[in-house]
Amino acid sequence: MRITILGAGAWGTALAIALAERHAVVLWGREIVHLERLHQEHENRRYLPGISLPSTLTYQADLARACADSDLAIVAVPLAALDGIMAQLVAERTDLPVLWACKGIEIQSGRLPHQIVQTHIPHHQQWGVLSGPSFATEVAAGLPTALTLASMSPLFSRTMSENLHSPRLRLYSCRDIVGVEVAGALKNVMAIASGLADGLELGCNARAALITRGLAEMTRLGIALGGCQETFMGLAGLGDLVLTCTSTLSRNYQVGQGLAQGVALDILLQQLGHVAEGVPTTVAASMLAHQHGVDMPITDTVHGLLQGKLTASHAVAQLLARQPRHE
Repeated sequence: MRITILGAGAWGTALAIALAERHAVVLWGREIVHLERLHQEHENRRYLPGISLPSTLTYQADLARACADSDLAIVAVPLAALDGIMAQLVAERTDLPVLWACKGIEIQSGRLPHQIVQTHIPHHQQWGVLSGPSFATEVAAGLPTALTLASMSPLFSRTMSENLHSPRLRLYSCRDIVGVEVAGALKNVMAIASGLADGLELGCNARAALITRGLAEMTRLGIALGGCQETFMGLAGLGDLVLTCTSTLSRNYQVGQGLAQGVALDILLQQLGHVAEGVPTTVAASMLAHQHGVDMPITDTVHGLLQGKLTASHAVAQLLARQPRHE
């Protein structure tokens, strides 16, 4: 297949490396200078230092040229950029199958990624989301990874999963696009909470409880929005949640740790140099939870912490002070 990957950050580059083994891949990015450095140095030193880029990989800053002969576009940009990228993409190709690897909920509108995509290609059925437990550095290094590819079209999800599947990048098809997107968004919120708990040295027991209750919280909102419960027990749900809540490779986990140490949020985000999707997602998720009458105490607590209404110690105290209830 001829694949165009939109986004030359860590995740877009990692996918390009993984897929270039079996496909002709073009990596598109906005910054010409950045792309020229990738081509010359065979390394994305800004986002994936130390990992070599395949010699077969090509780079393009012109979107029309990048997509002209493509069989598939994979959008790997921060969620805030998805709307704009889709507008540009549709202006060039209305027939191009699309996958997106964005995780989050749009902060202004509360839209999930597929709802953003639908505004641009409402009658196009060849699209879906790629999600699951996957750190870009490990995918780029060729370590085994399993992902979920969800689409409203069973034929498209099955076909794309088969075409993109490889021994080190295993893909599983799914129809529950809402559940997969809600899980992918909210696991970042829970990762902030987990980083906070670990930063305060509350112990492994507390982290396990937080992950378990976080999963229940994610599931409640997902079902309220039309998702399926079983999705949250799979790769896109439990798998991604465990990964991001237990590793310092998670940017959102790092945010929680930093907040526990008293570092200001704006300084933390500046130090990361990458987008921490859990920060805007927390605001949007809290809004959706209240709109649908869904109880989400962890999300609300993280929201209060990020808004500066709670200190780290007060945030934990608020969660611990909740009344016992039937599980």
